[in-house]
Amino acid sequence: MGTGDFRFLFKALVQLQLGPDEVAALREFMATVTHPGQCLALIEAAAGRPPCPHCACAHCHRSGKANGLQRYRCTGCGSTYNALTGTPLARLKRRDKWLAYLQCLIESTTVRKAAERVAVAKSTSFRWRHRFIAAVRQERRPKLSGVVEADETYHLESQKGSRRLNRPARKRGGKATRRGISREFDCILVARDRNKLTYDFVTGRGPVSAGQLARHLLPVLAPDVILVSDGAKAYGVFARQAGITHESVNVQGGERVREAVHIQNVNGWHGRFKTWLRRFNGVASRYLANYTGWQRVLDAATLTTPSHWLRVGVAPDKQGSARS
Repeated sequence: MGTGDFRFLFKALVQLQLGPDEVAALREFMATVTHPGQCLALIEAAAGRPPCPHCACAHCHRSGKANGLQRYRCTGCGSTYNALTGTPLARLKRRDKWLAYLQCLIESTTVRKAAERVAVAKSTSFRWRHRFIAAVRQERRPKLSGVVEADETYHLESQKGSRRLNRPARKRGGKATRRGISREFDCILVARDRNKLTYDFVTGRGPVSAGQLARHLLPVLAPDVILVSDGAKAYGVFARQAGITHESVNVQGGERVREAVHIQNVNGWHGRFKTWLRRFNGVASRYLANYTGWQRVLDAATLTTPSHWLRVGVAPDKQGSARS
């Protein structure tokens, strides 16, 4: 389109009395108009001169370009790579649409609506969703400190999208066959300190155990934390074995707050997560960790633009260490 044609089109739009729906459609279209080089420039700037993803050698030299990205050759092992090699974003195409799609993730858009908005196939939209979220989940974060609340919530196991089920099929929104927390539920463990730093883990099926707490929680806790939980025995066993100060609240007995001892912050996160998750009409258990990570990023509100998401997805260690 030439400059004259564009001015004619712009004048025609100005003269039209666009309704709210037309304005919204125009905004969605403009969100998809991204210069192809903009995304590539952000990728190169975030990665810098990356070390070899094959042998971690920091010494390399330039070795031409491919698909708009600089390639490097490692002087140690001789492998070639680019800024995306070894990341969840490797081999994804249509990079001119990435920033527009990342805006869909920020807005929690469904797979189908995101595909229509960015003009890609629904299968591409689904694949991009989980690859971009997996990339952002790798961001390095500081350890939890001070008073740390920990509690778990449960999500009914789902084999949505599976071709072969290992149990009888359920209707959407079905119920468990037995009462209480059983191995029909996926356990989502959330730990959150009073600075609102949050870690989330999908620990497996059924109630959380002391071993699972040690595997997931111990690496992200500072040595001098005060761990606050409900009265579940697993937390007390874990705290004694790890040498961590532990306080519990008797939630089943009606206790909610005892001075500064409570788990209301982490329970609030649980509530926001479950409310947010309903828009997707059920998620498969194998992708549940991506959805908890997605909600954690949105809830923290630290990555507020597509460029922020892309930078962290390309170089999570650099971005995380720059914040901490």
